[in-house]
Amino acid sequence: MLSETIAAISTAVGEGGIAVIRVSGPEAISEVAQLFRSKTPLTEAATHTVHYGFIIDPASGEKAEEVLVTLMRAPRSFTTEDVVEISTHGGVVSVQRVMDLLLQQKIRLAEPGEFTKRAFLNGRIDLSQAEAVIDLIRSKSNKAFSIALKQVEGSLSGKIRLLRQTLLEALAHIEVNIDYPEHDVESLTAEFIKDKTGLVMSEIDSLLRTAEQGKILREGITTAIVGRPNVGKSSLLNSLAHDNKAIVTDIPGTTRDVIEEYITLNHIPLKLLDTAGIRETMDVVERIGVERSRNAVTEADLILLVVNASEPLHPDEIELLEQIRGRQLIVIMNKMDLPSQVDREVLSRYVADDLIVPMSVKDDQGVNDLENAISKLFFSGKLESGDLTYVSNVRHIALLKKAKQSLQDAYEAADMLVPIDMIQIDVRLAWEQLGEIVGDTAHDALIDQIFSQFCLGK
Repeated sequence: MLSETIAAISTAVGEGGIAVIRVSGPEAISEVAQLFRSKTPLTEAATHTVHYGFIIDPASGEKAEEVLVTLMRAPRSFTTEDVVEISTHGGVVSVQRVMDLLLQQKIRLAEPGEFTKRAFLNGRIDLSQAEAVIDLIRSKSNKAFSIALKQVEGSLSGKIRLLRQTLLEALAHIEVNIDYPEHDVESLTAEFIKDKTGLVMSEIDSLLRTAEQGKILREGITTAIVGRPNVGKSSLLNSLAHDNKAIVTDIPGTTRDVIEEYITLNHIPLKLLDTAGIRETMDVVERIGVERSRNAVTEADLILLVVNASEPLHPDEIELLEQIRGRQLIVIMNKMDLPSQVDREVLSRYVADDLIVPMSVKDDQGVNDLENAISKLFFSGKLESGDLTYVSNVRHIALLKKAKQSLQDAYEAADMLVPIDMIQIDVRLAWEQLGEIVGDTAHDALIDQIFSQFCLGK
């Protein structure tokens, strides 16, 4: 695969100021040079230079597009190969004309994520850094972007490699003891293993402490806004999104389907689901909407139950509170600009008092209190220090937990003076599990699956 030259459009499809086509591989410069005309022949140009000129159709000799070509010679490029980036006018036709001409050369269309995969295979980045590239692109908040950027820079990789080096020292000690038992005392080797495995387990615990927060910041919190008709659910969505995403009227049952919107509250990304008012209805369409609302409640990480503070709690609301008891729940007492008639003591039976948030969506009052309630529920009131290395990838979290269990087994075996060749199995397993995070011991099928998630051109 690495002997082939590949190309793909690296910018989003559609109209824009410019579009960029990336070409990478051993023939990237020579093949593009056959299509590109400028003052300086591309094959003679210095690395990391930009050249103005035209893409020529070889069949007709006509100019196909006016472009800027950026040249990066190996190994000083993202893929460590020769890379040419062609900046065209940002129209669908213009970029496709250039792309078609490239594919008529000895260049094939890149697979999804193939540029990043080549960077990994050529040793420029490891697997955790490659996965962080996806997170960088998909970041839904500044905090998530910062976490991904640190991982692209190798913050997690560096820690994992240090832990693997510590385990390698333990494995080397065990090997010496197995090969030359007369030079060691078994009890001393057991203490050495306990020290090393205990140290690595402690570091893994430090990484896992931020895992839940990191996962939330990476993926966001799926948040269902539920309640009876006309309590202000759609108004709350519009207020949080700062846009009129949902229709708001005085007519009950206006919302017939689940409306999705992504927002960020206090650095926390939320996927808001505005649902149809939950009630018994004879309207066929509204009934379907109510059923979808119930499904959204089942799948949500967080439920925002909106009640009308100016009316007593309805039996439907009590029934809903019973159904979602034990879930991550915040109750919003909306319309607090009117005299309150809600019995707060009844609500306190189902949710902690500090997770009952008085609001007046109409007057934009109480949004800060809602932010604080969400932070308290998921982050104990605050995010961890920005200096910490967050673990946000589900695959990484699972491997860290597996490695910790393997080390726990090794530690307990050493404590019971189990033969060291048996302990070695668990220590080596933990070393391999940590290696899967950075790709040192990852299988080809896993690597292919990870890079298949990338967009074309990345």
